[in-house]
Amino acid sequence: MNGAYQPALLMLAPLLAEHETRLAERFVLVRAYDADARQALLAERPERFAALVTNGVQGVPPLLMAALPKLSLIAVNGVGVDAIDLEQARLRGIRVSTTDDILTDAVADQAVALLLALLRQVCLADRFVRAGHWRQGGFPRLGTSLRGQRVGIIGLGRIGTAIAERLRPFGVELAYHNRRALAGCEHTYHDDPRSLAAASDILLVAAAGGAGSRHLVDAQVLEALGAEGVLVNVARGSVVDEDELVARLSDGRLGGAALDVFADEPRVPEALLALDNVVLQPHLGSATLQTRRAMADHVVRVVLGG
Repeated sequence: MNGAYQPALLMLAPLLAEHETRLAERFVLVRAYDADARQALLAERPERFAALVTNGVQGVPPLLMAALPKLSLIAVNGVGVDAIDLEQARLRGIRVSTTDDILTDAVADQAVALLLALLRQVCLADRFVRAGHWRQGGFPRLGTSLRGQRVGIIGLGRIGTAIAERLRPFGVELAYHNRRALAGCEHTYHDDPRSLAAASDILLVAAAGGAGSRHLVDAQVLEALGAEGVLVNVARGSVVDEDELVARLSDGRLGGAALDVFADEPRVPEALLALDNVVLQPHLGSATLQTRRAMADHVVRVVLGG
């Protein structure tokens, strides 16, 4: 098909090359991955775009959404919608499609991997070997066993439940906090995150992002978790008060943290980079080839009307 007659598809985040190739057979792909590119395209017939592709981190800036008069579909390559103005979408009848369930297993796997890496000091020991220190003597620290630990999960939804299923064979004691207790759930329910933290050795954050969960894990929750406690966050950086977290990791009021997400990605607090009691990842929760292919397959189907 001649490109001049193809409808345009706005790409605010990339897909795998094989999936973009499929979309390019039907659409002119207009890539606008940063603020400057997005501003420029608004001067170039914004009415061209009936659909756009984004991800959970990029979302859709509200002003950009408002400037696309024909927009009818937002296809999110992820599950997070906290960076999308859902009220504007509702009022305008814009469909918002996500990849719910597709990335559940990958994110749950990542949560357990991060937790084990932190407790068993996998990253620190790796650096020890690479630096040649083993030749001068054995690794000077002992790790912590997961078995028998009290694990509190904030957000026992799809991903939180999948994490709990993976942790059960380790012989941990599981509890959780949601807005309300889940009928028939075998795990202990706490009606506020501070109570959960006080009853936990490990606090694992799997709650959805957005204004309603901003700083749900605040100074009081971190204080309740205590100097021996550890935090794992595979949800959104905004759910945790990052300033408080960094301060407590730095001065010993918190035992450790394993973080896949941050408040202002890709900017990571400088103070975390020098700490040995943290494991840091660049938001890789769903980053397996199989999962990203399945997610992109779904996005392509939605955009093509399948």
